[in-house]
Parts: sequence; C-alpha cells; structure tokens
Amino acid sequence: MMTAVNEKVRVRFAPSPTGYLHIGGVRTALFNWLFARHNRGTFILRIEDTDLSRSTEESIQTILDSMRWLGLDWDEGPVRQMDRLPIYKEHADRLLQEGNAYLCYCTPEELEQRRKEAQAKKLVPRYDGRCRERKAPAPNLPAAIRFKAPQTGQTVVEDLVKGRVQFDNAQLDDLIMLRSDGVPTYNFGVVVDDALMGITHVIRGDDHLNNTPRQIQIYHALGYSLPKFAHLSMILGPDKSRLSKRHGATSVTEYHEQGYLPQALINYLARLGWSHGDQEVFSRDELIDKFSLDSITSSPAVFNPEKLLWLNGHYIHEADSRRLAGLLKPFLAGQGLSAEAIDDSVLDQVITAVKSRSRTLIELAQGAVYFFKEDLSYDEAAQTKFLTPEIRPVLIELVGRLEAVAAFTAPELEKTFKALLDQKGLKLAQLAQPVRVALTGRTVSPGIYEVMEILGKERSLTRLKKATDWIVTHTLK
Repeated sequence: MMTAVNEKVRVRFAPSPTGYLHIGGVRTALFNWLFARHNRGTFILRIEDTDLSRSTEESIQTILDSMRWLGLDWDEGPVRQMDRLPIYKEHADRLLQEGNAYLCYCTPEELEQRRKEAQAKKLVPRYDGRCRERKAPAPNLPAAIRFKAPQTGQTVVEDLVKGRVQFDNAQLDDLIMLRSDGVPTYNFGVVVDDALMGITHVIRGDDHLNNTPRQIQIYHALGYSLPKFAHLSMILGPDKSRLSKRHGATSVTEYHEQGYLPQALINYLARLGWSHGDQEVFSRDELIDKFSLDSITSSPAVFNPEKLLWLNGHYIHEADSRRLAGLLKPFLAGQGLSAEAIDDSVLDQVITAVKSRSRTLIELAQGAVYFFKEDLSYDEAAQTKFLTPEIRPVLIELVGRLEAVAAFTAPELEKTFKALLDQKGLKLAQLAQPVRVALTGRTVSPGIYEVMEILGKERSLTRLKKATDWIVTHTLK
C-alpha cells in the first residue's frame, strides 16, 4: 500500500526473548523490514523482555544474531522494555488520575480461583470487576493498576489485511496495565511504546488480533493517534495444522545449522502469504521494490519444507564459489576436517564442481570432503561391486599410463582413458566407476576427469594404488 506523502513510515519488530527466533517471527520481521525499506521509512527493533520468568540474555543475543545473519538490519534499537519502566508508570498513573484506571488488590490466587469457577460454569474467564468501584485503598496489600474499559458499544479494528473487524466491548474485561511489581503487561507496554516511538503501521501475526481492541481503547484513553494495523495470517504445516516442531525445524538457528543460506530463507518466507504474480525467486532488491501490504493474503500460508530445500539449492547453485567457500568451512569441520586439511588453493574449484548436486551447505560439505580427506573409507556396496580382482590389472595399467601424462588436465586425462578403453574393449562406466570409488570412496561424484584434475596427479595416483592394494588384501586369496 502507498502511504500519505507527509507520513514517514515507522515500523517495528518486537520479539519476546523467551527462546529462539522462530519462522513466524522471522516472517513478521521481514514484512516490517520490507515495508520500511520500500517506503524509505524506519525499522525499529524492540525487545519486549517483561516476562521476567522466561526472558533470558541468551535469547536476546540469539535474536540479534539471527537478525544479523538474515541481513534484517534495524535503524533504531534494540530498545528494551525493562529499561523503560518509569515511562509505563507515568502513563499508568495518568490514567489512574483521570479516572480511566483503578487499583486492583485481587491476588493471583484469588484470580485463579475465579477463573476455575467460571470454567466450571462454562463461562468465558474474565475479570469480574470487583475492584472497579472500590473507593478505599487496602493497606499493606500490593496493588496492580487495571484499565477501566468501556462496557458498552463496540470497538472496531480497520485492518489492512483482515478488513473491518468488530468487537463487543461487553466481552472485553478490565485488563491489568501495570502489575504490582511495576512491570507492564503486553497490551499496555506495546501501546505506550508504539505511541512514543511514532509507529505508523503495526504489522504482526493475527494471534494478536484479539488484543487489538483492548489496545485501541488504551490509545483513546491516553489521547494518542492510532497506527494502522495489519495482521498476518498464521503459518501452517504441510498437514494444515499450526506449524510446530513436529513439522521439522522451526527456528532460524536450526536452518542456519542445517546449511541453509539466509537469501533462500528470506526469499521463501517472503512468499508465505505474499505474492507478486507467479514469480517465485526474488533478489533482495526485487523484494524491496515490489513489496506491498496490498498483496498480502488473508488466508493462512502453508509451509512446504521441500520447496524451501529446492530454493536453497537454487541459491547454492547460483552463488559465487568464493563466497560459498567462507560459509562452507564450518560445515567441512563438521565432517571431521581440520582447518589445516583444507587446501584453499583448490576450494573454489571443489565448490564449483560439487555445488550443482547440493541443496544445503551440509550436502555441499559431504560432497567436497573427499577432496581433502586422505584416510578415505569405501562405501561397502561400492567396494564390493567395483573394486574387484577383475578390474585390478586395468587399474594398474591406468596408473602406469597416468604417470606418463605431463599435463594432468581433464582433456589429457580423457585421452588417456579413451586409449586404454579402446585397447581393452571396455565401456567408460566399466572403468570410470572403479576409479571413482578409488578416488572418492563413493559411486556419485562430479565428472571423473574433473575430480582427478582437482585432486592433482600425485594424490590421484596415490589413491588408485591404494585401491589396487585394497583389492589384494580384501578380495584375493
């Protein structure tokens, strides 16, 4: 959607640091970031750390690291709510003085008991308002501050995604704004922060839609202008139930560890609930240029892990091999390679050779490891099928011919193989597969001449000789 000429877009992403940054949160952050960048606005990162029992510094750092890995840079922040407690107290006191709030002395135990009683009567649990008209304070009892919500009429949410949504005020009880310890509740803190930060558009998941009428009432009571609201539909798993861990990885950290590229994750999540024609692959600049709230669908998006995997493979295939080299090294270490074992002079060549077969950096590392690992083991089925007594004399003759090759390049190697095959009356596969097992330990690899050129003459000959010795040791009586 287009914004008014004189309205500078200000949006925020406000995660709670109670765990890892999950896929739904990333999509919310992404849509806010794209909207800000498209409109040359401001993207703010706010940490809503008021859940003292669950918020951790580790989670905050994980969120920041995940955002940086994804390239979702923020213009202001990170702002932490726990650093702003005096601001919330000031606003709550103002509502109290103006008669729009009241002190509540009900204990958590009393509230829980009433909640159970309401459930037993099949009623919607809600505060019964018993402190609403209380005149005298309760000495020595801690008090929370509750908002005095309108009890009649309706509150209307004009949502940019959902459309017009109406809520009966009779169904909305008096929420706690400030707990007795001075910590704000979500619905109060978010209004104060969004208002003071000048947020123009609140883009968030539709699990917050039911909170919005409460927040609108607080905006009105404080005399602040409303932002525009846009609630994003939930993300479902392939079985159409809400996305959860049973569907696989759900956090950014997991996808990072599994060898996904941030570009692929960004591209895929942008298409979850947003579209631009039939286009599937977008550069970051294209996403910024084309993004609009008008193109967000109101129906739930279905997460397809296979499609994400395909898209990740596309980005790996298209990526510059030099850039992939730096990303790949930690995954090569995961395959048991030391930093000293990795030959940087051929790493780009290795990546170029194997990346077309790889969908993740883990698969890329698995496809590259044999270029650097000298203590190769052979796949059991491959060694039985291809490293046979019958092929050993041919391998020995191949070694002799290769020793005489001056230029160890793919074209020269192809000539050497062809001459030997013609002499022996063999087809290429009859020789190439045993050679491939000898050089890589497996039956699938890039072209055999390309593999040998990258390995070089000395290492290729050493591995071929080792294979001929293995045949003697393991198959000949």
